[in-house]
Parts: sequence; C-alpha cells; structure tokens
Amino acid sequence: MKAVAFGGAALALCSIVSQAHGASGSGVTLYGVMDAGLTYVSNSGGSHNLKFDDGIQSPNMLGIRGVEELGGGTHVEFDLVNQFAVGTGAIQPPTKGIFGRNAWIGISNERFGTVRFGNQYDFMIDALFFGRTDAALTVGGIYNFRAGPFQKIALPYNPPYASQFDWDRMSGQSVSNSVKYQSPSFAGLSFGALYGIGGVPGALGSGNTVSAGLNYESGSFGMGAAYTEVKYLQAGMPQVGIRNWGVGMRYDFGSLGVNALITTVRNTANGGAIAQGQIGLAYTLTPQWRTGIDYMYMKGNGYLDNNHAHQISALLAYSFSKRTMVYTEMVYQRTNANAQALVSGVIEPNGTSSGPSQMLTRVGVLTRF
Repeated sequence: MKAVAFGGAALALCSIVSQAHGASGSGVTLYGVMDAGLTYVSNSGGSHNLKFDDGIQSPNMLGIRGVEELGGGTHVEFDLVNQFAVGTGAIQPPTKGIFGRNAWIGISNERFGTVRFGNQYDFMIDALFFGRTDAALTVGGIYNFRAGPFQKIALPYNPPYASQFDWDRMSGQSVSNSVKYQSPSFAGLSFGALYGIGGVPGALGSGNTVSAGLNYESGSFGMGAAYTEVKYLQAGMPQVGIRNWGVGMRYDFGSLGVNALITTVRNTANGGAIAQGQIGLAYTLTPQWRTGIDYMYMKGNGYLDNNHAHQISALLAYSFSKRTMVYTEMVYQRTNANAQALVSGVIEPNGTSSGPSQMLTRVGVLTRF
C-alpha cells in the first residue's frame, strides 16, 4: 500500500528529516528545502493584503547531518539545522542563532535506542507530527497549524504577538540544553523521553522542560501520544509553566490517507487553556497530482472568553519530480461573533482579522535537495 503522507511531494519538513536519517554508513550529508509563493489575505488588520510569503508548506531549512559507524549496530550522529527566510535571507526566527532549529549530537544502537544531547525537538512534534497524525503534514503547512482568537493565552514567546501561534508546539519548537532518549521499535511500539536542563543553581526544577512520547505502527495504521511541559523564567516575574498534550492516529487506504488529532495547551500562570480536534483526508490522484482537505475546531476556556473557531483547509499539488512541486491552497477560519479570526502564519503584528472571518489563498513552489 502506498503511504499517502509520503506519496508524491509530501510536506518537505518530514521528507528531509527522513532523507537525512535514512543515510547509511559514515559520512556527512548536506540537505534542505525551500518554499516560496504569493498569498492573498482577505482581512489583515481590516484590509486586504497580497504578500510574498515563504516557508509555508515547509520551513526553509539548510541542514548538515553526519554519521560515523562504530560497528556492532552502533553509530555516532549529529544534526545542525538552520531555518531562514527566502524573501530576505535572514535567519528565522530572528531571536535564535544560526542553528536554532536543531543542533544535537547523539549515540544510537539498533538494540538499545538513541541518546541525543543539544537543541532538539520535543515529543509533541516527534510523536505526533512525524508520526503523521497532523493534517498540516499534507494540507496547508504552517497555515494549518493552530492559531485563532486566543490572544489572552499569553504564552511567554518573543515577540509577544507570537504567543497566539503554535500554542501546541506542533510546528517544530526545539528545547535547548536537552537530553533525549528514543527507544527502538518493539513489535511496532516505541517510546521516548526528553529533559531540558534549566541551569538554575540550587533549583533543579526551575526553567526546565520535560517531554514524553509513545507511538505504535502496524502496517497502514499508526497512532501517537505526547506530553510536554515547559517552565519559562521571566525577569522579576513568577515562573510560567506551559503544558501540552496530544493524541493522534492515521490510516492509509491505498491512495487515500486519513488522520485525526487532538492537542491541548494550558498556561498555569493565568489558567488559560485551549483544545482542538481535527480530521484530515489526503488523496493521491496520480503519481504527479495529489489533493487534501482538513477540518479543525478550536475552543478556549472561560479565561479566553470561551472563544472558538472553525477552520477548513484544502490543497492541490503537482509534483514535477520527487524533489519539486507547485501547489495552490485555501484556508478559511470562522470564529464566534465577538472574536477576531487569525490563521496561523499571518505573523505580522496587524495580521489579525478585524472581524470573525479570515481567508487565505496561495500559490507556491517547493523544492528539496
């Protein structure tokens, strides 16, 4: 059976990771992905907007991966990943360094699993996104990650307006100064855990991160679960804990793939919480053509004024080769009457809609190397 999530030109964020991790023998691999195009926004701060936008179907990334075989099924590996903006060439996000996306070194053994040290993903993305349970993998990219009328959640991100984006960490946030263990597969079952060291003398639990994930794969079926808690230290303010958990599944019916996902967030400082559920379909029409659609519902708790949003995303893509595709997509979000819509990825400070709806349409091109 063909796995739809990887058929044709599937979302390159997952594809390039698979490409890099699939290297055999000792050596160093240079790899990456670039995505750029034009996006029309129906309401951005009360006005229409046509903009150049990049890193949508996948972040623009340049990676260097190395592997050294030690024998007996053991090898040493490293990965350095830079994220950048095609439109300006600038490092993304600007608050991080050149390898702010990933920078780790590890030791892996076929029988005992892998231990890695450095700046690396937690299990919200490892178990759920790379587990192919998130429709953003095949439909919509960053526009289909979670956002919406939830400004009051007040996650301690920089810049502040980014706090309403990626509240479930699924777009690939990394944890610095962390240690991660990933088990091998036992009859399709695998698990992992991560600890990010806060580095506060005399206070082991300050500024730290804990994360765990569980996956099961059996033929066309897969499922995953993950939990992450990040404790943020802010000058002159109490420590803020942000808790996420999620569960998801996927099933491939030949040319048709189905996935479903639930994720949540809670800000322990103010009690704000959001939950979302989504279901997506991806269909391979021919080896060159594929399409997909996804529906998502997001709901905030009483602290967030019980705001909610419905979102639907659709994509049509044509692959010139295994590396390069062109695509068009549409995303529409509708909130309750007293809220303001905001689709993920409309990141300018005035990107929030002035009303309860926002629609994006886009044409773009993506290539991997």
